[in-house]
Formats: sequence, structure tokens, C-alpha cells
Amino acid sequence: MSDLAHPSVDLQIVPRVRDIGGFAVQRVLPSARRKMVGPFIFLDRMGPALFEPGEGLDVRPHPHIGLATVTYLFEGEILHRDSVGSVQPIRPGDVNWMTAGKGIAHSERTPGELRASRGGVSGLQLWVALPKAVEDGAPGFSHHDRADLPTIDDDGVQARVVAGSFLGVRSPVPLVWETVLVDLTLAPGASVPISAHHDERAIYLISGSALLDGQPIDAGPLYVLKPGLPVTLKAITPVSAAILGGEPMDGPRHIWWNFVSSSQDRIRQARADWMAGRFGGVPGETEWIPAPDWLPGSRPGS
Repeated sequence: MSDLAHPSVDLQIVPRVRDIGGFAVQRVLPSARRKMVGPFIFLDRMGPALFEPGEGLDVRPHPHIGLATVTYLFEGEILHRDSVGSVQPIRPGDVNWMTAGKGIAHSERTPGELRASRGGVSGLQLWVALPKAVEDGAPGFSHHDRADLPTIDDDGVQARVVAGSFLGVRSPVPLVWETVLVDLTLAPGASVPISAHHDERAIYLISGSALLDGQPIDAGPLYVLKPGLPVTLKAITPVSAAILGGEPMDGPRHIWWNFVSSSQDRIRQARADWMAGRFGGVPGETEWIPAPDWLPGSRPGS
């Protein structure tokens, strides 16, 4: 389906496969055609992946600035550690909202006790750009169990409001920018309205087939909706989807490696700080991921 074939869709983004250290992901954002949807500047679809006994996810300590990371699982468990001292297992339906601000480092690994048997992991990894007023603020970490997140269960529609508001229900996750993120499940024939409250919105169909304003869409691409236009999503088969977006960010952002900033000079400084060991260590970790050799701004698209 071309972008212009659907009256409700402004842009369709097809993910690319990326390797993050032996673990393949579907990278949705950023893309050459669209860098951000609301404050969301990064979206990876993790898995579904199956690990044999003794294997697991091992993302070694690495740094971030100028963003908040959002880890949301559908299956499996990941142990998060960071340089502000957080040690937190992430389980399906929970939310880890890590604010990097001026600088934070973290690791994400499969817990040791789960490596004894076969196991899988499936979920979303998202980055939310921070507004200029706080992009160099203090780092922090906020965890919310799935039981603390509000849900909607009505006539075949199940929704967990991860961040922001949806259908009159608001998440307790603290925000510094108008943002919405919803984990949505639809039974066949069920439908849900998606308002035009936010200027920038997108639907990421994780599995299943659906009708968007009466026209078919399939799992895989990210469907960026036209601004100011309410839409209706109706399931043909069982559907799993994410709704994400918010208000447009307060100016363009540069993204390089794991850093996001309104200033490329700030990104260059962050690279130097990480390589010099000025981010602080992650308790319980001895490994770390060096920054790429090439510098911000030295490659097209950087």
C-alpha cells in the first residue's frame, strides 16, 4: 500500500533489520523518511526470539543523553541496571522509564536464573526525546508494575495505557512532554476510536490484520496518521498493536549512536565523556560498549 492510497495515513514506514550484538531487531524509528512521531525518536521491535539454555540477552553498559528510554515487554524478562544505582527486573506489562538527561549508563540482560532453560523475549524498546529545558537535567529512573497501569477492557478491546491518556484513562507515568503510548489488543470484529487529540500519532500493528477507517492494514509497517483526523481501527483477526505519539518536539533533534540532543556539539562532548569514563559505572558490571570510531556529523544522516 502506498502512502497516498489510504486517506487516513500520512506515511508508511517499513522496519529494517538491525543486529544489536547477536540479537536481531526490527528498527522502525528513526527512518530516512521520518525521524520522530511526537517525542518518539526511536522504536525497535525486539523479537520474538528464543534463547537456548545458557543463552540470553546481553546488552552491555552503554550511555545515553537527552532522552528517556522506555522498555516494554510482551514476553520474557530483562534485568536492568544503571549508573544511578537502579536494579530492576522488567516483566511483561511493566514499564521502565529511564530518563538520561545529562547522562546515564545502563545494561539490559537476561537474568542468570532464567538461562538454565529455554526462554524467549518479545517487546518494544522506545526512546522519547526530552524538551530543551530538561534535556541536560538530572538522570533518573521510574519503574511501574503492570498492576499500576490503568487498563480498558470493553467489548473485545483491551488496552493498557502505558503513558499519557487514552479513551479518558490516564497513566501514572510522569511525563515532561505531551505523550501517548498504548498497548492495544483487539478481538476479531472489535473496534476502537483513535482521537485527533495529539498532532502526531502512529499505529504499529505488531500482529494480525485490521481495517483502518474501512481499509485493510497489516502487521509490520508503522502507519503515521494524518494530523487532525480521528480514525477507527477494527480488527479482522486477533490484533496486537501499539499506539504512540504526542505533540511535536520543540525543534529538531540530532541522533547519533545512543545520544539524542538539540546540539551536535553536545553529542560530541557526550562521546568524549563516555570514552573518558566520566559517565559513572553501572554497579555489578565490568564490561562496557565503546563508542563508534566515527564522529557525529561525519557521516550522512548523522
